[in-house]
Amino acid sequence: MTKQKILIVDDELDILDFLKITLNGENYTVIEATNGKEALEKVYGCSPDLVVLDYKMPELDGIEVCRKLKKDILLQHLPIIMLTGKGELSDKIKGIDAGVDDYLVKPFEPRELVARVKMILRRSIRDLDANPLTRLPGNVSILRELEKRIKGNVPFAVGYVDLDKFKAFNDHRGFEEGDKVIRETGRILIRAVGEKGSPDDFIGHVGGDDFVLIAALKVVDDICRQIIRDFDVSISRFYTPEDQKRRYMVIKDRKGRKRKVLFISISIGVMTSEKKKIKHLAEVGEIGAELKSYAKSLSGSNYIKDRRRIESK
Repeated sequence: MTKQKILIVDDELDILDFLKITLNGENYTVIEATNGKEALEKVYGCSPDLVVLDYKMPELDGIEVCRKLKKDILLQHLPIIMLTGKGELSDKIKGIDAGVDDYLVKPFEPRELVARVKMILRRSIRDLDANPLTRLPGNVSILRELEKRIKGNVPFAVGYVDLDKFKAFNDHRGFEEGDKVIRETGRILIRAVGEKGSPDDFIGHVGGDDFVLIAALKVVDDICRQIIRDFDVSISRFYTPEDQKRRYMVIKDRKGRKRKVLFISISIGVMTSEKKKIKHLAEVGEIGAELKSYAKSLSGSNYIKDRRRIESK
């Protein structure tokens, strides 16, 4: 079973050591940061399950860190426990306004820390069906959203989103870089739906490099076009300057032979209920998988809708 990761943030090294020793003893993976700026870098780089965050710190204080995290839709559900000085009621009020989930008042006992951490993590798992990497809704929520639309008898579109050549990138550059690409893909989907979509549109993360978007028929084409544009612009920054000049990576296969691998592209298979009434979830998955497979067979980033090629690059 994968250990849950906890980011501890405090500029007082004695408290940081105390937190680390206590949480390591409970079999958590502990990540450390000594200021608010470093904390944000660690959150984006390590995807912790919980943050234990001091209120008063250099660079950015705990309130500023909390506000930044809660504004990011991929991270707004990340639970935060804030450490405050004794009797600082105003700190607590500011923290509540910023989205803090719980408090610990210094000094505190190890047992109290462990109890609060376990409580928050249990609550987070129970209340949030989310992919641990992107914090987007997971499979349970995806199925629930699809069922709601099928039963509601309202026309809708479902986009099955997948990354092409991602495995080669992940194998060559490592899982950490691969995770960054997946998180960025989540942000691109969110931005596209936010700018081009409707209020009831939905984004879910099936797992790995597979995503699902559910949108109104009138906006799904605009959403897909923006996803492709933004993705093809953004993906370059995950490659080295040499790769960017060539527009491909040079990697070695298992036999030691060099081969060229083009940049990661994005494929979207879009099925709709516009011409055919969808009665069962199985129909959605079957048609969507077929369309996505066809999109992946084409070069570059594409979206395919109702078995017709709509856009390529």
